Amino acid sequence: MDITAMIVLVIVLALFFDFTNGFHDTANAMATPIATGAITPRKAVALAAVLNLVGAFLSTEVAKTISGGLIREGEQGIHITPEVIFAGLMGAVMWNMFTWLRGLPSSSSHALFGGLIGAAVVGMGLHAVNFETLVAKVILPAVAAPIIAGFAAWLTTRMAYALTARRDAEGTKLRQGRGTFRVGQVFTSSLVALSHGTNDAQKTMGIITLVLIAGGEQQVGTGPHLWVIAACAAAIAVGTYAGGWRIIRTLGTGLTEVRPAQGFSAESSTAAAILASSHLGFALSTTQVASGSVIGSGLGRRGTSVRWGTAGRIALGWVLTLPAAALVGGLAALLIALGTPGVLATAVLGTIAVVWMFVVSQRQKVAHHNVVEVEEAGEAVAFPRRKRRRFTSRGTA
Repeated sequence: MDITAMIVLVIVLALFFDFTNGFHDTANAMATPIATGAITPRKAVALAAVLNLVGAFLSTEVAKTISGGLIREGEQGIHITPEVIFAGLMGAVMWNMFTWLRGLPSSSSHALFGGLIGAAVVGMGLHAVNFETLVAKVILPAVAAPIIAGFAAWLTTRMAYALTARRDAEGTKLRQGRGTFRVGQVFTSSLVALSHGTNDAQKTMGIITLVLIAGGEQQVGTGPHLWVIAACAAAIAVGTYAGGWRIIRTLGTGLTEVRPAQGFSAESSTAAAILASSHLGFALSTTQVASGSVIGSGLGRRGTSVRWGTAGRIALGWVLTLPAAALVGGLAALLIALGTPGVLATAVLGTIAVVWMFVVSQRQKVAHHNVVEVEEAGEAVAFPRRKRRRFTSRGTA
């Protein structure tokens, strides 16, 4: 296939992956504020879309990690082809669509890395992958970040409840609604959405930059062009606005019963971890961080429990993401090795698979108007306002 046509095909698929990343990861920022009734579902995804768009322009460190670190190319003697990148993207897209269909908050980031690694190994051999970068900037952060974010959320939740507890004159603890944390949730969830844009949108920027380098359209070691940044920002913003209600349901109410103080704590911890990783160039999984924060906040509030069965399913998805996406990426690379017919066959089969999964999802459609668990959770924490007693001029009620 003509190199220009192949580059265009890769860019189109990369932007579609960015779109799936958007609706796959909307829950990371907005599941808990929707669950507590802090913001309505439609307003939540609209706000997240705008902030993802803005965040994509704030940093390019993660994009450089992907375009010049994970896969050896250029000066290091490896010339990755657009065909290999196309195969890797196909593996990532297939895993994203499958886990979305199952309502499983898996990592879009690791799906992308897995697909690229599988395609690169099959297409060029093990030497094509920079395993030092993989371990230092992908695997280690994947293990450490959810634990750190979970501990931070646990500590913050305990502090929030301790500082806002009320007692009467006899020292007896009184019930405290803490509904005002909902206001704080709007700000913290916005920060998560902004930080998500600074991290996840850049991964697609890195892929497009990588294919431009591979096609000889850009110099090795250079960062993403402005049009690449703008296109990726728009794609992830549109995907975010599309929702991702199945995963919002799982993350908002499937892991633990969320209250405003918990949500505030979880979102604060998630945003801090993601922003720090973006600054350091770590291609972090925002899904893993958000899930760890939600679990930590659940453990931090007395009287609640974590649904470990759901947590186990999510953890299993994390473990399978890299190898599953690598397997699909590798199979796609084998098919693409047949030449132009293989590229076309891969594109057709991938399109059929995506359409089929979308059709299946419509049989039990989940949308903003019928995410029952989320709406009920919001009603459960709607604390009534106390009526103020009126006093006469004499000071009596």
